Amino acid sequence: MERWILTAVWATLPVTAGGAIADATAGWSTGPQLVAAVLSWGAWAVGVLAVVVPRPVGLTAVRAIAPCFLVLAIVIAATADVDAGVATAAVVATLVAQVLVSRPTVAFLAVNAASYGDEARFPLRVPPGLFLAPLPLARLLLGAAVVTGPLLLADAQWVAGTVAVVVGVPVAVLTARALHGLSSRFAVLVPAGFAVVDPLTLSDPVLFPRERIVTLQPVGATPPPGDDLLDLRLGASLGGLALTFESPAEVYRSARGRRGATAVRTTRVCIAAQGHTRLLAQAAERRIPVVT
Repeated sequence: MERWILTAVWATLPVTAGGAIADATAGWSTGPQLVAAVLSWGAWAVGVLAVVVPRPVGLTAVRAIAPCFLVLAIVIAATADVDAGVATAAVVATLVAQVLVSRPTVAFLAVNAASYGDEARFPLRVPPGLFLAPLPLARLLLGAAVVTGPLLLADAQWVAGTVAVVVGVPVAVLTARALHGLSSRFAVLVPAGFAVVDPLTLSDPVLFPRERIVTLQPVGATPPPGDDLLDLRLGASLGGLALTFESPAEVYRSARGRRGATAVRTTRVCIAAQGHTRLLAQAAERRIPVVT
């Protein structure tokens, strides 16, 4: 249901947000006005594709586009000479779209659309510290890197526009890659057992065979005691799950700030997954020992 509500809301954006953008740029010269319209329609079309045909890359895109639309609507409402009704409609529509694209339903659809065979994927929770500033700023930086150069060049500001393009392209690529890493994190129930795919903490996906799993159980914010615990939650407390193995498993932990990985042997791994209750139920159906 949420998917179709989001589709309907996104379909209204050309009228709501698009109307506000058109009014705000009405006084611009032809070149920048045309580029602004093309960029706006392009971003909207990418969002439509991401919602209608969900994929992890589409999840990254729509979760970057929606907050940019929201901020743009707020800026237009606060600073531009735009009809109050048009500005309000733009802010409300983009706010609803932002809330809906942030919902777990969108993430579940995206990651499972790219699954293989008899898999069930469950997105891992975003580290809460990223919401304080890094994640919103990264999404806005990506939007600014994409639009600034073309708008300056369209306005015949050749030097500033060229510099913006030269700087903006690598910034956009690096920022998009970092954001896409958040869309590529999930726990996976597979016929052979339980897998964790998390490029933020693991250098490679790791599979824990069912026959080696002793228990899969929920855990609270405080990690279970023990020196052999590998906590991959990155500060997330909701949806905590602990896997316990009968013998040490070797995983390769990503080395932060440098290339390579560190081998870690552990008998317990903690993750934080969205829909962890459903994950536990499906894990039990797949004969993984679950303790609730």
